[in-house]
Amino acid sequence: MIFSPYDVALARRDAEKRPVRVAILGAGNLARMISLQLSDPAPPGIRLVCLANRTLSNASALMAELGVSAKEVSSDATLADCVRSGAVAITDNPTLVATSSLVDVLVDATGSVDYSLSVVLAAIEARKHIVLANAELDSTLGPVLSTRAQAAGVVYTNIDGDEPGVAMNLVRYTRSIGLRPVAAGNLKGMIDPYRNPETQAAFAREHGQNPRIVTSFADGTKLSMELAILANATGFKVGQPGMYGPECKHVQEIADLLPSNEMLKHGLVDYALGAAPHTGAFVVVHEGIPARKRLLKYLKMGDGPFYVFYTPYHLPHIQAVATIGRAVETNDPTVAPLAGPVCQVIAHAKKPLAEGESLDGPGGFTCFGKIENVQPASELGQGLPVALSHGCILKRALSRDDRITLADVDVPETSLAIKFWRNSLA
Repeated sequence: MIFSPYDVALARRDAEKRPVRVAILGAGNLARMISLQLSDPAPPGIRLVCLANRTLSNASALMAELGVSAKEVSSDATLADCVRSGAVAITDNPTLVATSSLVDVLVDATGSVDYSLSVVLAAIEARKHIVLANAELDSTLGPVLSTRAQAAGVVYTNIDGDEPGVAMNLVRYTRSIGLRPVAAGNLKGMIDPYRNPETQAAFAREHGQNPRIVTSFADGTKLSMELAILANATGFKVGQPGMYGPECKHVQEIADLLPSNEMLKHGLVDYALGAAPHTGAFVVVHEGIPARKRLLKYLKMGDGPFYVFYTPYHLPHIQAVATIGRAVETNDPTVAPLAGPVCQVIAHAKKPLAEGESLDGPGGFTCFGKIENVQPASELGQGLPVALSHGCILKRALSRDDRITLADVDVPETSLAIKFWRNSLA
């Protein structure tokens, strides 16, 4: 559900041979899928011109796997030569692609925070549109990065195709037809907060995935991050830390299983557990006018006053293309923070942890992330964002499930992301 004719503008660009020029940051699984979607035959009016990755050999291997002609570059001049030749430039210098005049959009598909933050900041300063396929960065620092992007006159957005974007499209669509959305979220098959890279290793091998990424899916960390992004874009809150996540046979049941008073008071982000169609996103709307309710019942939407709209698919690597087109041609972010943070994702102990132990971040052995509403707090009570937890050293022992605060850890002094986050709280 797109609200502007960006496809017409992209077709015109294609005919005029002046495509939107895209740089991708990262060479992992999601970067691979988006690169594949932007490869020959490419979508009309969009072209992948370069890919940056810390390990150049991985970037080269990715392009070779996709059958894409690629050349290593190390300067503006060699990048320009490569683009003119029609090849995709690859580099281990991300600042080069973030600041190049030959790039219109930077797509961050890394899942990192510290590494990506410096690149995204450079790209914003260079007035590049920012498209994030990086829930770790967006859920933690999205509100402040979005503000910087607005000041620079560029779009900052997460992608369509991941659940926050799919749900946000439904939120906007239902609002546009005169309905009142009061809840939105994901469909989730299972959650076990104590999964780790060992328990997920076989599944990861079977599907060609990184075990840590798979673990962050299984333990609920990525779900919490995705719904924090959606909360920050809608203003909806969570009803309790970790959300309710009611079990459903079908997503249409979710309207009767979330607290109606909370949906009407402030809106909710949440998830339906085990619900068919088992993928996609949903929105719950409220309609209280009797005559309208009768029509909705006649149209097989149920008795109301709460009704469910849902999309039975999410295709991140494909739908991300729509986000790129919308950003460039209509300055329309798919899903971006309204203002300051509404929800945050805080680290919790995955097992008993000893004083002096080092946290290993999202998808690891030591902690999982749980979404909660942002509350005014002193630094002593301030929760540690799970996306910033890697390398933090515990100052005291913790029990399983304990919420981890800044007071519980010594943080890496070299972490740009932690410094940036702390400054954003001031």
